Amino acid sequence: MANGVEREVGLSIFSDEELSEMSGIKRSGDHIEVTCGCTSHRYGDAVGRLRVFLNGDLEITCECTPGCQEGKLTPAAFEKHSGRETARKWKNNVWVIVNGEKVPLYKTVLLKYYNQSSKTGNGSSRSQNGRVVHRDEFFRCSRCSKERRFRLRLKEECRAYHDALADMDWKCSDWPYDKITCDDDEERASRKVYRGCTRSPTCKGCTSCVCFGCETCRFSDCSCQTCIDFTRNAKA
Repeated sequence: MANGVEREVGLSIFSDEELSEMSGIKRSGDHIEVTCGCTSHRYGDAVGRLRVFLNGDLEITCECTPGCQEGKLTPAAFEKHSGRETARKWKNNVWVIVNGEKVPLYKTVLLKYYNQSSKTGNGSSRSQNGRVVHRDEFFRCSRCSKERRFRLRLKEECRAYHDALADMDWKCSDWPYDKITCDDDEERASRKVYRGCTRSPTCKGCTSCVCFGCETCRFSDCSCQTCIDFTRNAKA
């Protein structure tokens, strides 16, 4: 028998082994569901049902009281509703039961596919402060092989990087920011580690800063019709 939700939808989110010790697991067509909660020192435990969808979206049905009218909540809203004194840290404060112990979400596999792109109506990837979440990327000049940084904060910047990836003859003079030539120095190696991730300045790639195809980086007029291909530059 196949693992995880593969048995029902042909696509595995989590394996049976990854979820084997979690309490209250249920599998459905497009998500898994697990018992979760958030603890307030004043009000005690607020319990709910966390749904993790195929696209990484998270949704909690609050069951703190039999008559709770909150309905579907984001993890951050559930944290606030529970009366948690140190709110705004839902990845630490919302827990699931693993092997009989309360374990914060950030220590589980449940955030593996979490992506901020599912939190906005237009499909673009944004953090809670409204900033577009796309990690800076580097691309090599076809002539001098020096790496140039591409900022991916705006749709126009994402398009410039998208087009550079598709151009086998891309060169320094095509850089969309300041006019440069192959004679200009490459960015210092000590600065390259800072890539603009909202989770960690030195992040090497996570679902909070690397977009896997949203309206900001996918373009209907491009024949590739795929999300940005990071592998080509990595192999350059």
